Amino acid sequence: MARRARASRQRSEASSSVVASPYIKRTIPFYDVLDEEQLQRLDDQVDWMIENIGVAFRDDPNSLEVWRNAGVEPVGEHGDLIKADAQWIRELCAKAPSEFTQHARNPERSVVIGGKNQVFAPIYGAPFVRDLEGGRRYAEFKDFENLLKLAYMHPNLHHGGLVICEPTDIAVSKRHLDMVLAHMTLSDKPHLGAITEKSRAQDSVDMAEILHGKETLDEKVVIMGNVNTNSPLLVDKVVTEAIQVYCGRGQGIVVVPFILTGAMGPVSTAASVAQAMVEAMMCCAFAQLIRPGAPFIMGNFLSSMSLKSGAPTFGMPEPVISNYVIGQMARRLNLPLRCGGSLTASKIEDAQAAYESADSMHSTMLAGANFTLHAAGWLEGGLSTGYEKLIMDADRLGSYQKVLDTGLELDDNAMARDAYLQVEAGGHFLGSDHTMRNYQNAFYEPKLSDSENVESWEEKGLKDMRVRAYERWNLMLNEYETPPMDEATKEALNDFVARRKSELPDAWY
Repeated sequence: MARRARASRQRSEASSSVVASPYIKRTIPFYDVLDEEQLQRLDDQVDWMIENIGVAFRDDPNSLEVWRNAGVEPVGEHGDLIKADAQWIRELCAKAPSEFTQHARNPERSVVIGGKNQVFAPIYGAPFVRDLEGGRRYAEFKDFENLLKLAYMHPNLHHGGLVICEPTDIAVSKRHLDMVLAHMTLSDKPHLGAITEKSRAQDSVDMAEILHGKETLDEKVVIMGNVNTNSPLLVDKVVTEAIQVYCGRGQGIVVVPFILTGAMGPVSTAASVAQAMVEAMMCCAFAQLIRPGAPFIMGNFLSSMSLKSGAPTFGMPEPVISNYVIGQMARRLNLPLRCGGSLTASKIEDAQAAYESADSMHSTMLAGANFTLHAAGWLEGGLSTGYEKLIMDADRLGSYQKVLDTGLELDDNAMARDAYLQVEAGGHFLGSDHTMRNYQNAFYEPKLSDSENVESWEEKGLKDMRVRAYERWNLMLNEYETPPMDEATKEALNDFVARRKSELPDAWY
């Protein structure tokens, strides 16, 4: 009987059938590290760069025509450098909404992005995966499906992202179709669409229209693209075409300058933060020229680097402080922010991974990032998605969520006056009525941490957290159930994917 009860309890812990909250509604203040004078100095740098340095919009003649139609003539050696009045750029950025809802096919999982809301999504873009049994290997579509199911099941991940790993066993020209279809059928959380070519972005939007309906897309945000500028100060056609496809259809776009300070930006953190603001703001302005009011998330992915080897470093003090500063800068612009994550350069889930990921994600939390990719699963500088790391990180996200959306409760129940009246001096509160009423939800209990005594730990097999995470994700996959979906819609999506695949030649780069 005891074994059956314990097995039942384990199954209920792995399940996500009850979702406490589809996203975080922050109640605590933001952690602001700069005063008004310091912020104004950064703003002055941003404005100077917009007007005197500019940003190149390259390889997309349509984007240059958009700027010309707005009264800005490209300049520079290549005829693609955009310099503009900084106040005008800020006025364009002000047209983007300060918050918006991304609607999921399951309305209970829709997320509000911006304002005081925070949304956690898993790692994006790793070509390798790693787990305790299989080690490090090129990711395949089976891995993609497994990781997607885990992200769907875990209550502390609010959004599916898109490329939880790169399914390298499917042609590059076609894999976006399989990934988007998997997100739409194996999960009912919100997700991103493809961006690497204009046609792939269009496929994603077309599939979203099949899933949600044309009228819904006319009125609501159901899909977004996530793109990186080509720092320093270069926006290529991957970015501008994605903006034209997603924003042109009224959907969202996330634009993230990826700056390794000392390589794609100066070694000065302040200068690199200002540069990131410039690149993101110019893209936001471009998005508003495409469609005023288009949802836009301003991104910042700033990392320090080893000036000896050129390798990026994570969880270091410079990117930590940049998270705080970029949070303040984004709020001054009244734009939703993406930054940070559970980032590490470590190859496995070791002490280095724990330290670096915790510092990076904790600052992300306090800075107020509204949308956080890489919140779970990141290893090896983003080259690898860790099965165990995904579960370990997501487990920790629950504690961040309690800090953010609960803070310190101060109601009558929290003051526990009845407990003091019941328990005498020198007594204990374990059996008090107040404890009995509150014990189930009084404290956050991480599923993976072992707080028992050493004898109990030894009796259970001396399992460290990696082993416990390995067992947990396997249990979760065994319990996975596909969320219900209208069969006609599913058939229409499958038909679209089959048709598009038949039209596309296999391309592996």
